[in-house]
Amino acid sequence: MTDAAFAPARDPATDFATDGPELASLIAAKLCHDFISPSGAIMSGLDLLNDPTAQDMRDDALSLITDSAKKMVALVQFCRVAFGAATTSERFTGDELTALVDGVVAGGRATLEWRLDGRDFAKPAARALVNLAYLTVAALPSGGTAVVSTRRDGTDVVIEGVAEGARARLKPEATEGLAGRRLSEGLAGQWIQPFWLWLTARDAGGTLDVDVTDGRVEITARMPS
Repeated sequence: MTDAAFAPARDPATDFATDGPELASLIAAKLCHDFISPSGAIMSGLDLLNDPTAQDMRDDALSLITDSAKKMVALVQFCRVAFGAATTSERFTGDELTALVDGVVAGGRATLEWRLDGRDFAKPAARALVNLAYLTVAALPSGGTAVVSTRRDGTDVVIEGVAEGARARLKPEATEGLAGRRLSEGLAGQWIQPFWLWLTARDAGGTLDVDVTDGRVEITARMPS
């Protein structure tokens, strides 16, 4: 795939999902999918604690519950910024945003490095940053290094994610979402977050660029700071 710029101009082909119940239902479905694993693990741990024949596994059950509860809290905190408006903060520090992403990608195969410029971010740019960082790490299913950096260019902030690894790639659904295109086939859950990133950049008056080469994926958002 060659470098392609996805401009902020409205495209009638994508307006179907930019507002209303369809977009909301797709995001809700993704959140339910993400939350089911840690919540299910918590229930499994509670079942073990309540099983009189499994009292020798009490320590394992408590560890499972603790780890899963931490994962659930990390997901909720991430999603409040990545997808929602359920926060009174209008600006976020780099430390706040990196902690949100680190909390949900911890334990994965990829290594995430941060190179932020030290200044804070308005809510739209913060939303773009955490989603872009998450998708950069997700482009490394077999491991590698993801580097997320920011720089200021006049009144804009440029957010760049570079994923490098032996099998760095974007799924077809993610490619369509990042281009702001309607999902043609595949899983809507793999499409909605990339589309949401594109929509966030577009609605803020910004742009999104994607470049994929062998072993390397680069996603760059330019937005008002």
